[in-house]
Amino acid sequence: MAWEVDTVLAELTLDEKIALLSGIDFWHTAPVHRLGVPSIRLSDGPNGVRGTRFFNGVPAACLPCGTCLGATWDKSLVQEAGALQGAEAIAKGASVILGPTVNMQRSPLGGRGFESFSEDPILAGTLGASTVCGIQSTGVQATIKHYVCNDQEHERQCQDSRVSERALREIYLMPFMIVQRDSQPGCAMTAYNRVNGVHASESAKLLQDVLRKEWGFSGLVMSDWFGTYTTADAIRAGLDLEMPGPSYIRGELVKQALGARKLLPHDIDACVRNVLNLVKKVEPLGIPENAPETTVDSPETAQLLRNVAGSGIVLMKNEHHVLPFSKEKSVAVIGPNAAFAAYCGGGSASLLPYYAITPLAGIKKKAKDVRYRVGAVGWKNLPLMSGLTKTKEGKEGLTMRVYLDPPETTDREQVDEVYVSKTECFLVDYKHPKLTSALYWVELEGTMTSEETAEYRFSLSVAGTGKVFIDNNLVVDNETAQRPGDTFFGAGTREEFGSMQMQAGRPYKILVKFGTAPTMTFITASATNLGAGGLRVGAEKVIDPKEELAAAVKLAQAVDQVIICAGLSSEWESEGYDRDNMHLPPMSDELITAVTAVNPNTAVVIQSGTPVTMPWLSQTNALLQAWYGGNETGNAIADVLFGDINPSGKLPLSFPHRVEDNPAFLNYRSERGRTLYGEDVYIGYRFYEKTKKDVAFPFGHGLSYSQFEMKDLEIKDAGDEVVASVSVTNTGRVDGAEVVQVYVNQRSPSINRPPKELKGFEKVFLKAGENKQVEVNFPKKYAASFWDEDQDSWIMERDTYEVLVGNSSAHTPLKGTLRFGKRAGGMDCKLRNTGVNSQRLKACLTAERVATQK
Repeated sequence: MAWEVDTVLAELTLDEKIALLSGIDFWHTAPVHRLGVPSIRLSDGPNGVRGTRFFNGVPAACLPCGTCLGATWDKSLVQEAGALQGAEAIAKGASVILGPTVNMQRSPLGGRGFESFSEDPILAGTLGASTVCGIQSTGVQATIKHYVCNDQEHERQCQDSRVSERALREIYLMPFMIVQRDSQPGCAMTAYNRVNGVHASESAKLLQDVLRKEWGFSGLVMSDWFGTYTTADAIRAGLDLEMPGPSYIRGELVKQALGARKLLPHDIDACVRNVLNLVKKVEPLGIPENAPETTVDSPETAQLLRNVAGSGIVLMKNEHHVLPFSKEKSVAVIGPNAAFAAYCGGGSASLLPYYAITPLAGIKKKAKDVRYRVGAVGWKNLPLMSGLTKTKEGKEGLTMRVYLDPPETTDREQVDEVYVSKTECFLVDYKHPKLTSALYWVELEGTMTSEETAEYRFSLSVAGTGKVFIDNNLVVDNETAQRPGDTFFGAGTREEFGSMQMQAGRPYKILVKFGTAPTMTFITASATNLGAGGLRVGAEKVIDPKEELAAAVKLAQAVDQVIICAGLSSEWESEGYDRDNMHLPPMSDELITAVTAVNPNTAVVIQSGTPVTMPWLSQTNALLQAWYGGNETGNAIADVLFGDINPSGKLPLSFPHRVEDNPAFLNYRSERGRTLYGEDVYIGYRFYEKTKKDVAFPFGHGLSYSQFEMKDLEIKDAGDEVVASVSVTNTGRVDGAEVVQVYVNQRSPSINRPPKELKGFEKVFLKAGENKQVEVNFPKKYAASFWDEDQDSWIMERDTYEVLVGNSSAHTPLKGTLRFGKRAGGMDCKLRNTGVNSQRLKACLTAERVATQK
C-alpha cells in the first residue's frame, strides 16, 4: 500500500500518533497498518549487526572493534566495512543500525572506549562519516551515537558531564558535526547522561539549536535504551522516538501533557513526522515486517574482515627486526589470549559470531612446529561452563527449561525447552506466548565429564537469583546472600564461587536453578532496566599459577621463537562499568617479564580496546597491539606475525605509561552525580604534548616492515580548503602503507591552544621503491579557528599557522605555514555558520591569502 508522509500525518488519530513516539518492543517501531505504515526493525551495530536477540541469536559477522577500525586510518576500507554492516542488517531484517559510536576517549578506563574510534575528533568524525556512507550506500540507515559526552559508564544515566562550551564544541561535538556534514546519517541517538545540567535527551540546545538548526540534521532522533526520563520536556526538545517499547514514559502520559498544555499538538506532529520520514526512507529496502533473520557468511565476507583486522594491527615496537617470524622455525605460543578468541568487547557491541579464530589456531595454520602453554589465566570471570558440558543428545552446552512457577511449586508447568550452546543467557529479549511478565523460572541441565581427576572451580553471576547443583549437591549459591556487581550492564551480582573434586571419566549431572530479575534481593538504582535479566555459569580446572608459569618459561627456552598472547576481553571492557585500572589481568605482567627474559626472539601480542600498562616494555623486543579483531582476529594476528601482511596500523589514541598520567585522571567517574571535564580541550595527545609528558607510545604511532620517506611539502590555498601535498616514497624492500598526518599549530594565539591538532590525513599504499604524491585536503575554517565563548562563535585570528606533517603526533618533521587575516575594520573573523561553505568565511578569507613554505 503506497503512502505519503503528509497524507498519513493528516489522517492519524491522536492514539496512533502517540504510538509512533515509542517502540513496540526492544527492536521495532510501531506500525499503522490501516494507513500502510509498517513497523521497522533496529539492531545494534557498533561492530556488527546482532539482530533481535541477545539470547540464542542468529550468528553474524563481527567486525573489529572501533579502536581497531580507528587504527586503520583508512577511510575507504572503513567505508567497505560499513557497507558490509548494511548487507548484514538486511539479512537480519533490520532497516536501521545503531552505530557508529563516535564518542571521545577521555580516559583509558572507559568501559566502552573500545567502541569508539579515537581520542581525536577529526579522526573519529572522519571514520564515523566513512562508516555511515558505507552503511547508507545499501539503503540501511545509520545512527550516530551517543550524542553527546557519554564518555564513561559510571552512573551513566544520572551523571552530569560538566564541560566548557569551548571543549564541547572543539572536542566532543566535533565528530558528530563531521559525520553530519560528510554523510548525513538517517538517525542520531541521545546519550544517557546530562550535559551541563540537562539530560541530553531533553536538551533543546543540543537537539534543536545545534543538531538541527546549525548543522542541518533532518533525520530521526531516538533515545538510548531506557534513556528517556521525561514526557513533555523530551518531546519539546526534539526526542522523536523513545526506545525500547512498550512505552513507560510516553503513552497515556502524552495525553495528560497535552491536556495540561505542557505539550501542544505541533510538538507531537514534529516528532511523528520524523518517525514517518525514516520509515518512508527505508521502504525501498523491501524488508517485510518481522522478517526472518538470516546469515550472509561467505568467503568474501571473511576476506574483508581479515583485511580490516590486519590493517588495524599496530606494530608498536620491533627491535633488532625480530618480526616477521619464520614459518620454518619452532614456535611457542603462550598466554591467556592464545587459545581464546577475544573478538569483541562486551555489552551491546557483543554478538554471536559466525565463527571466531583464536590466535593459536591462526598461528598453527602458518608454522610447522607450534607448541602451546597457557602460562597464566587472564579471566576476570571464570570461563563459561558450556565448553565442558553436554546435553542428553550429546551436544556441547545445556538444555534450558522454562517454568511459570518457582521450583518448590508442586507439578509446575514447563512452558518451553531450549538448547543453549553457552552458559551465558541474557534473557532480556527472550519471548514465549505463555510468559506475560518478566517473572519466571529457568533450569539448565546437562552433564560434565573431566578428562583427568582434578579440582574444579565453579561460579554463578546473575541478574536474578540462582544456584548451581552438581549431582544434587549445592556448589554455588547466588540467592541466599547476594552482592551487587558489574555483570549484566551493571544490573547483576558479583560472581559467587564454589569448588568440587571431580574424578576422571565420570559424568556429573549439572543443574542450574534460576529465577529471573524480579526475584533479586537488591536493586541497583542507576542500572539499566533489563527485564528478565540473565545468568552466567563458569567452570575451570584449578591450576597452580607458579607451576604453570615455570612450565611456560621452560617451553620458551626450548624453541626458536615465542609469541605471547595477552590482554583483555569482553569481561574487562564492557558497557555497564568502567575499568578499575589500566593493568593487564593478574599474572600477565609476570608471565611476559619471565618469558622475554629467557628468549629475546619473543613477540608480545596485546589484545585490548584501550591502553594497558606495560612495565615490561623496555625488555620486550617486539610488540603488537591487536585490539579485538572480530571473526578473523586470530588469522589477522598470524598474518602480521609471519609477514603475510605488512603492518600499517597507527594508534588512534595515546598510550600513557600510567593511568595517573592521563589528563582526565583526577576527574574521571561521577562524584555526587557530576563529572568535571577539568582537562578542557586537552584530551589525549593535546595534553601530553602541552605538558611535555612522556608517553609509552604517541598518538598516530605505528611501525612497518618497510621504511618510508616524506619530503617536498607544499601548502596550497584552495578556496575554502587547504591542500597539503607531500612526496612519499617506500624506501624499503616490502610493499606497505604509510599514513600522512597533517597537524596545525597557531603561532601566537590570544588564548591557550594545544601545540598541534590533527586536521587531516591520508593513507597511501606503495610498492617497494614506489613514490607517490599525496594530497591531504582539510577545511580552512577548522584548521585555524577556535570556539570563542565570549562571542559564542568560531573565530579565526590574524596570525601565522604552522602546518606540521609526519607519521605521528610526535614525529612531524615537515613544516609549512599559512597566514590568515582580518576583515576590514580590524575584527577577527567570526564564523557562526558551522558549514564549510559559509559565505561569511569566504569574506573573511578574501582579505589575505598567503601560503608559504619553509
